[in-house]
Amino acid sequence: MSQPIGHKIHPTPISAQVSVVDLIDGYFTAYNSARLREICHLLSQKVMRPEVTVGLSLTGAMTPTGLGMSAIAPMMREGFIDYIISTGANLYHDIHYGLGLNLYAANPFLDDVKLREEGQVRIYDIIFDYDVLLETDAFIRQILLSDAFQKRMGTAEFHHLLGKYIWEIEQQRGAEHSCLLATAYECGVPLYTSSPGDSSIGMNVAAIALEESKLVIDPSIDVNETAAIAYAARDSASDIPGKSAAIILGGGSPKNFLLQTQPHIHEVLGLEERGHDYFIQITDARPDTGGLSGATPSEAVSWGKVDPHELPSTIVCYTDSTIALPIIAAYVMNQCPARPLKRLYDRRQEMLTKLQLDYQLAQANSGDRSEASSETRSAPIATYPCGTPIRNPHG
Repeated sequence: MSQPIGHKIHPTPISAQVSVVDLIDGYFTAYNSARLREICHLLSQKVMRPEVTVGLSLTGAMTPTGLGMSAIAPMMREGFIDYIISTGANLYHDIHYGLGLNLYAANPFLDDVKLREEGQVRIYDIIFDYDVLLETDAFIRQILLSDAFQKRMGTAEFHHLLGKYIWEIEQQRGAEHSCLLATAYECGVPLYTSSPGDSSIGMNVAAIALEESKLVIDPSIDVNETAAIAYAARDSASDIPGKSAAIILGGGSPKNFLLQTQPHIHEVLGLEERGHDYFIQITDARPDTGGLSGATPSEAVSWGKVDPHELPSTIVCYTDSTIALPIIAAYVMNQCPARPLKRLYDRRQEMLTKLQLDYQLAQANSGDRSEASSETRSAPIATYPCGTPIRNPHG
């Protein structure tokens, strides 16, 4: 009789003294609990090392639950998250906590018509006053009209400035804990938004544009900066080669923005790259509908987003992020020593310059090859559907 693959399940009664680590290691034995255990082990054993650059993408209404402050901010302080790509809504609702505004746990079966009449807003089972939105909007518009914001910038710089103002307010009111934006400012963690117009923050940016504000959010800056971070992740100050990890909570546009860094490097810029080394996702989306939120790591390999040699280091757990994130945070912070802060925000220009110089060198080398090739043959002609002949830039 052959030996079964895997390890023996040895059921042991749960005691009142069981810890989070013991619970995960000893009782998360199968199905998605086992995938969550594998994620915790991958993070603690391979990912949370100083030479790994860790990017987090954040979707779903995570910050209204308080997890921005209670889970993500502590992980940033311990050096476990190096950069974040989030929906604008998560960053907007995070500001409520930074300003000391109150949100309440309720239930999801309240009368929404009555809530509207009473000036209450509901995010499933979270309730807060409509004035929370108005006060947050007023704060955002006030600081966006300041001189620091009167220029073109990417969302990392935008959120860094925003976090600075919120951090100062937290200091003034003696806040016990910092929100996600203020913590990112303190720790030099760049925060990006893949769709800057798709949130109440973006709506307020649009509002001050009607007042002739000079603030312009430039998405191209974000595309190049995030690619530069992924490109620089291969470099390491030690003899150990650098690696890149993608931790994905949910899916959507932030997931794509985090993963597209690799195709931008090799497909568009023409630089050598092999994809992220580690791919970890918490999602409830199915892969068979064709949506990005459910797209598997193996599919990402076909795009060059994930290193094909690292598929064993890719794990998807199908569960609610509000269940998985606190468990992951508690496990990692218990099992892993704090990492030195990479402070990637402060290194953006350095990394971008490296990417730009290598791209220009690749373009020059490509031009030399094209000139040599043109001596023996003319470049092939491509035609767009409209019939306009376009010379193929790849020769």
